Amino acid sequence: MKKIILVLAVMLILAGCTSNPDTSKTPANAGDEMRVHFIDVGQGDSIFIESPNGQTMVIDGGVKGAGPEIVAYLKEQGVQKLDAVVATHPDADHIGGLIAVLNSIEIEKFYDSGKVHTSQTFEEMLTLIDTKNISYNVPKTGDILAFDEAVSVKVLSADETASDNNDASIVLKVTYGDVSFLLTGDAGVALEKEMLTQDVKATVLKAGHHGSNTSSSQSFIQAVHPEVTVLSYGEDNKYGHPHEEVVERLQEIDSKIYATAKAGTVIVSTDGVNYDVGAKEWSNNIATTPLKKEGIDIISKDLENEIVAIQNNTAEAVDLKDWQLVSIEGNQIFNFPNVMLQPGQIIYVTSGSAAREGQNYLKWTGRQIWLNDGDAAQLLNAKGEIVSELD
Repeated sequence: MKKIILVLAVMLILAGCTSNPDTSKTPANAGDEMRVHFIDVGQGDSIFIESPNGQTMVIDGGVKGAGPEIVAYLKEQGVQKLDAVVATHPDADHIGGLIAVLNSIEIEKFYDSGKVHTSQTFEEMLTLIDTKNISYNVPKTGDILAFDEAVSVKVLSADETASDNNDASIVLKVTYGDVSFLLTGDAGVALEKEMLTQDVKATVLKAGHHGSNTSSSQSFIQAVHPEVTVLSYGEDNKYGHPHEEVVERLQEIDSKIYATAKAGTVIVSTDGVNYDVGAKEWSNNIATTPLKKEGIDIISKDLENEIVAIQNNTAEAVDLKDWQLVSIEGNQIFNFPNVMLQPGQIIYVTSGSAAREGQNYLKWTGRQIWLNDGDAAQLLNAKGEIVSELD
């Protein structure tokens, strides 16, 4: 409990397919089934694992509103106690639903990224773990989580000191016999590159960050080379997940794609030799939202100094009142004041500790906005139409 108390103190200070039936590596528990449920929680992640020996684990819980649905689903599966719960990182679409799980089901061990976050949801989660006297653990890269002797649960990445929530993601490789699952949380391309020094090849991949192009780089997809990929996202989400280039990379390696937004909960069952996916394969084309060209463009984005430059490339002045600048990764929105942008003029939206205002500078906030590696920026006009974007 000392770790939880320390974290809380810091927060207060901060305010259908089948695998190759090769039986040469038949596991000792051959015939005993493991099931991995990728629960449909809308725009978020939640994974439930039932091991061959009846052990249970939940990884993430979607947004807070998904909590009661997750609890109901677990109880439908006969779950009265969870042997382990993992919060990959403290983003709300991963830990929110765990509040209901903590309040409703007995939990033996809780694994957390250790990444401190100032949200009320994160503080509530830690407080519940503490008051219920649940064993609290912050794993390190290379650790093997105690779960089931027939199943290996290896931590491929974990970094509580990461400056970015997504880079703090606990990435797990779950292996039963010849069948493995790579569960990546919201790990971005920089973290994927670091993991390439390890054995990332897996039968089933839970694509990072809901199919965003901030994850699932070409080199990573080729190294993992999953036979099956699960995309966990919400229908018609405002981020445009999954991104077209990610889907194309998966299709290039002939990975079968399953999407919770289309198929609902996706269940993969395996005896350690063969596997079966209990869901309809996703075959839809990506519907992209076209840009409405107005000549007002995001021309640069300085992640280190937190400055976004926007230029009027038209011959007329444009009133930016009710326009918005959006940080897609962080789901943060800057509403422009009544500012007239003259032809050829560049205006700078600033944030972070060095944020400034006056002349051609607008101050968004003193907090960091563009901290996430690969965070995309979108500029929306007063009608809510995307007129410019920059990855």
